[in-house]
Amino acid sequence: MSESINNREYRQKVIKQVIAKLHEGKTVDEVKQEFEEAFNGVSASEISEAEAALISEGLPVEEIQRLCDVHAAVFKGSIEEIHQPTDQTQIPGHPANTLIRENRAIERIIEKQVKPYVEKMKDTEDLLALKEGLNKLSQIDLHYLKKENLLFPYMEQYGITAPPKVMWGVDDEIRDALKEVKTALIKLEQAKDSGKQDREALKENLEALLEKVKEMIFKEENILLPMLLETLTQDEWKRIAQEGGEIGFLVEKVPEWNPTAEYQEEIKEEKKEPGIITFPTGVLRTEELIRLLDTLPFDITFVDKDDVVKYFSQSAERIFPRTKAVIGRNVSNCHPPASVHIVEQIVADFKSGKKDHEDFWIRMGDKFILIRYYAVRSEAGEYLGVLEVTQDIKPIQEITGEKRLVSQE
Repeated sequence: MSESINNREYRQKVIKQVIAKLHEGKTVDEVKQEFEEAFNGVSASEISEAEAALISEGLPVEEIQRLCDVHAAVFKGSIEEIHQPTDQTQIPGHPANTLIRENRAIERIIEKQVKPYVEKMKDTEDLLALKEGLNKLSQIDLHYLKKENLLFPYMEQYGITAPPKVMWGVDDEIRDALKEVKTALIKLEQAKDSGKQDREALKENLEALLEKVKEMIFKEENILLPMLLETLTQDEWKRIAQEGGEIGFLVEKVPEWNPTAEYQEEIKEEKKEPGIITFPTGVLRTEELIRLLDTLPFDITFVDKDDVVKYFSQSAERIFPRTKAVIGRNVSNCHPPASVHIVEQIVADFKSGKKDHEDFWIRMGDKFILIRYYAVRSEAGEYLGVLEVTQDIKPIQEITGEKRLVSQE
């Protein structure tokens, strides 16, 4: 029996069985006992492989996502025993260190600016303090954006696809839950005759939200981070560190990090002379073309015929975060699980010729965002890819009257 227990395939099979039983409705205690009898420890990579296997066998990502908190609790003890902090997590400026620092900042916000007022909520002063704490907690979006736009792309390059999909889905659940409790708090604040039932409902939702945030912190540090530290090169960590500032940080004074001479890998960049690009309607130098595209008052992104992100502009008016890590990434992995099916359908319609464009529009704070997708085709009609154009059109909507060139003095 000991030989089979030490067999990696056997261990993976049992992990899959445990998750499947949870899916079938077994309680945490029932599967936890079975798990503890079969294992002395389990690695994060084995959990990832089990999840990927279930997805490949047809279990929807959403189902694994729904089980995420449950099986994290089952695996928690074993993961904590094996995954101890490594030297890289202690290096100031290293993305692993920054991730941990931000998690400690999130925990401080929860403990000092949110939890004390969840219990109270007795008067206007408590509600205002809670509202301020939740607004502070909303900055967690920066933390999740870095994870989704910088860490996940590298994981996917190494074939680690299940954890990013599941984790992104939970990130979105946290975002939605945070918006819902903030809306409920505003209604409670405005309602003069709000009763105990409304406060208890809000308290219950807040406690569930905070627990989900803390579970995500555990998953990041005991599942995600060990996998990244085992897989990524110093060169890749360096690129992540360089681009993190483009999205922003939850903590202050994140120093610039450079791999030590002992570990640093050379970054070989091809240095090309400014080239000349000839178009049917003109000629541009490479730098002129780059600056021209970056000067456009909207963002553009191009995905090729194989669904791979090939290019994005760097407009000063960028709306959605883009990092260079996205280049070479499959477009399906660039969108949250909840909306990826829509993107895939658009691409399928473009490839089949059913459609040539699709438009969406959303409100983001004081902006009104128009998102347009265009099929790019060759002169012969062959599908070459998709062009995404994103623009804040609110200033355009506000234009009235006329302003002619001749009216300028």
